[in-house]
Amino acid sequence: MKLSANTIFITGGTSGIGRGLAEAFHQRGNKVIIAGRRKALLDEIAQANPGIDTVVLDINDPVQIKQVAQQVIERHPDLNVVINNAGVMPFDNAASGDLDDAQAVSLLTTNLLGPVRVSAAFVEHLKRQPDAYIINNSSILAFIPIAVTALYSATKAAIHSYSLSQRFMLRDTSVKVLEITPPWVDTDLIHKSGDPRAMPLPDFIAETLAKLETATTEVIVDRIAPLRANVGPNEHGLIAQFNQSIIDNPIPVA
Repeated sequence: MKLSANTIFITGGTSGIGRGLAEAFHQRGNKVIIAGRRKALLDEIAQANPGIDTVVLDINDPVQIKQVAQQVIERHPDLNVVINNAGVMPFDNAASGDLDDAQAVSLLTTNLLGPVRVSAAFVEHLKRQPDAYIINNSSILAFIPIAVTALYSATKAAIHSYSLSQRFMLRDTSVKVLEITPPWVDTDLIHKSGDPRAMPLPDFIAETLAKLETATTEVIVDRIAPLRANVGPNEHGLIAQFNQSIIDNPIPVA
């Protein structure tokens, strides 16, 4: 992926990895549009980074997603990159009968249905661009879950699975699907603490951009490569081969 001269839409762009990516891409000569729920934060970022465009978006509202996508496409017809970054990470207890159902539904809506809906809202436009990308932000927890964030980890596993299918289905178009797989990055997703086990955000952004330039499937920083390799980083070819075999030999339908 070229790192300049793109027009990039980023969800969850008001803090953490989303803001870090937005500002880094902006500094490299890309047109960047960030979406978030809090207008005051959007205005603050736009003021600090002249040229960044902003749009208010509640990622949990499917109607608003369609409206915002149309608005962004009309304002930026050259849009060629969509980064699904918005997410939340509440703690839970998979061994407890005391399920916070509202929290669980909100988590699934934000972390899983949000990227699915945003992708659907933009994909037909992206297909008309000569060089386009959908970039989904998952997590190393998609492969090595943390038990105290069981449902969050499961949503990231789902995003990884969806990215595999999405990549295959878009294989004959101009749209490439990449997946950013962060480690623990020191952001306010849970609590920005300076914990030495967390990767500093500037380091993560710098290494991620460097790897994006040549990535074809996943973007994995070096410190978690052994964790990802433990569960098979060569699955992309297997997924494509498996799905192609189904297309070549369709399953009979009664």
